Amino acid sequence: MDSSDSQTRGHVEALWSLHARGDNLPETDAIVCLGSYDLRVAERAAELAISLPRPDVVVTGAYGNWTRGVFKETEAEIFGRVLVERGVQPSRITLETKATNIGENIAFTRDLLGPRIAGTVLFVTKPQTQMRVRATIPVQWPGVRAAVTAPPLAVDDYRSADEGLAPLINEMVGDLQRILIYPELGFQVRVDVPPEAMAAFEFLKLAGFTRHLMPATA
Repeated sequence: MDSSDSQTRGHVEALWSLHARGDNLPETDAIVCLGSYDLRVAERAAELAISLPRPDVVVTGAYGNWTRGVFKETEAEIFGRVLVERGVQPSRITLETKATNIGENIAFTRDLLGPRIAGTVLFVTKPQTQMRVRATIPVQWPGVRAAVTAPPLAVDDYRSADEGLAPLINEMVGDLQRILIYPELGFQVRVDVPPEAMAAFEFLKLAGFTRHLMPATA
């Protein structure tokens, strides 16, 4: 399982191009920061909250696949503290500490904000999760005007000293599987997956990047 050769790298870039598509930043009524293992998402949400001083911020997340058993506090609590440390007034922050997946992140935030949102909601997540968030919003919060953004990171910003890009590749392969399967289950809307991303998905599965696949198909 080698994530460094040029052929593998090309497939990794193809998946990144699919997953990491962000939107232009709109005028917004609220910022929703999706919890995860990556505190840089909270830092980016803080930057946006400070540059857009009107919107309230919801930080959502209990524990997910990557933080369960690792974080001693919920993702929302940890991320919320980062926002305060970066200068966001605590009175602007609401913590949602029950969500365990993207669908719940959005649905529980809808329950908190829905009645008072007239404009656009800006969702801040990891770069490689932007497509899944975008595909989930119409199911979990129908009719909301939404945009999705992320920290301005590149593939190599996720390279770890001990495993290289393998954790990121496993995550992107598993997330594309969910993008393909979840519409049939009613969890997401369909996404137009280009042939190069599908080829990358098949290649990387065969190369052994299967740790994030759903259990029945791993």
